[in-house]
Amino acid sequence: MRISIVSLLGTALLAGCVTSTPPTAVHQPMTARPAARNEIPPANGAIYQAAYVRPLFEDRRARQVGDTLVINIVEKTAAAKKSNTGAERSQDMEVSVPTLFKVPGKSFQGLNAEASHDNKFSGKGESAANNTFTGTITCTVIEVLPNGNLLVSGEKLVAINQGEEFIRFSGIVNPANVSAANTVTSTQVADARIEYKANGFIDSAQVMGWLSRFFLTFMPF
Repeated sequence: MRISIVSLLGTALLAGCVTSTPPTAVHQPMTARPAARNEIPPANGAIYQAAYVRPLFEDRRARQVGDTLVINIVEKTAAAKKSNTGAERSQDMEVSVPTLFKVPGKSFQGLNAEASHDNKFSGKGESAANNTFTGTITCTVIEVLPNGNLLVSGEKLVAINQGEEFIRFSGIVNPANVSAANTVTSTQVADARIEYKANGFIDSAQVMGWLSRFFLTFMPF
């Protein structure tokens, strides 16, 4: 029994040490292969290659599932908010007991009582955010919508020393916005989802532990 418990603890520790891919919100899948052609391709020659041929009137812009498209990420957002709220309320009350004859409770006759209440509230809030994200990523067309728009998705993984950085992008591209160089800016992509996440020891050190988060949930101060 001891051996099984020790082995389970060791497995849990090893599982916690293994770095996993961070979750994503981009459209899935993040890549797609082109559909196989049913027709029999012609024989390849010294120059002619059936897999890469396109009719003379077609360019190299992405238009089918499996085609690649270069996305120039140029995102810059700025937002500011400032609010000020104030409220004040005061109330005074005075009670006196007159002198009455032949009434019980003579000890309270001539008693004066005063009460006052004052309540003030003042609240201020201010927030500002400035974000800039620039870069380039090549995505794959994973679906062609009925109206001709392209649903693209892609991921770029960069491993630096002990850490990994993930750049992910997905969105809907109008073929009319694709340039002759088969590129499009991120500001022209609808329903764009852009992610920049890291994975590794450095990123894990910046995350609060689960036990600290547990006590933080119940602490009133």
